[in-house]
Amino acid sequence: MMDRRALLASALSLPVLSACGGGGEKPKNEVIFSILSTESAQNMEDYWTPILADMEKQTGLKVKPYFSSSYSALVESMRFKKIDLGWFSNQSGLEAVRRANGEVFARTFDDSDTDGYKSVIIVPANSPIKTIDDLLKCDKTLNFGMGDAKSTSGTLAPVTLVFQPAGKRPDTCFKTVISANHQANLFAVANGKLDAATNNSTAIALNAKRGEGQAEKIRVIWESPTLPEDPIIWRKDLDPALKEKLRQFFLTYGQGDSPEAKKAREYMAALSIGGFKPADESHLLFVREMEAAGQLGEAKETNNPAAVAAAQKNLDGIRAEAAAAKAKAGQ
Repeated sequence: MMDRRALLASALSLPVLSACGGGGEKPKNEVIFSILSTESAQNMEDYWTPILADMEKQTGLKVKPYFSSSYSALVESMRFKKIDLGWFSNQSGLEAVRRANGEVFARTFDDSDTDGYKSVIIVPANSPIKTIDDLLKCDKTLNFGMGDAKSTSGTLAPVTLVFQPAGKRPDTCFKTVISANHQANLFAVANGKLDAATNNSTAIALNAKRGEGQAEKIRVIWESPTLPEDPIIWRKDLDPALKEKLRQFFLTYGQGDSPEAKKAREYMAALSIGGFKPADESHLLFVREMEAAGQLGEAKETNNPAAVAAAQKNLDGIRAEAAAAKAKAGQ
């Protein structure tokens, strides 16, 4: 696993930076949009290219993409102003808000009837592992796959909702634990290279929709409650006029009955995106609560009453924020 210095070096040597003139001044009408590669970069480029082309056309801006499977590298890139906005996971988006002057202004919504997705744990279809209790025997005979450390569905949700409540840790449960993107973990389980792995419902549904064949070779043994869709985050210090152009694009893209809108919805459907809705920092309260619950679990393991009390107070405060946000939204 990459340490912090390695991640920072990775972020500062992103290929997109060389496209910006070797660190020179970026044109004022140009933005760099980061895209989290939950599958191969080539696939993501194919799916996002027409959407970014429409962004250029509708905003009048030059839009340069950067694709990365490293959640932390994307956060570091925003922190050092190497990217302007991007599509983040909830947990990496929270890090961008905390450490990279990021701001949530929109979020995706699903193109199905369920506005959200689920973290899942999968096994090969013919696996003798039938339940989550079978997995949690933790006899160090199984090879397990997880997501990036900053992945909401690939790491945070299964750790805080499955392993911690059972008093287990992945690194002590299994023979090996590898970290990869959702597509790689899905392929590895389907092909019998891994005994089990984390994933999410969207990645599996997209694999089935595209007829790639792996979704039929796996079985879900656990799924989380519905998680919020992904945030779109920009740097707070972007020019207000530029922000407004971007806001208008995202909040109107694919809406209406025109041929252009219908085509836009086809582009987004390839990513299981139905469109974009306005959002703010309250969108991240769910992942903040999950993170705080995990911190409380870790504090309890230390048998330190002061640490437990502090963690409980933090969790209670976030839950109060979430309740107030729901009340304000009329939910």
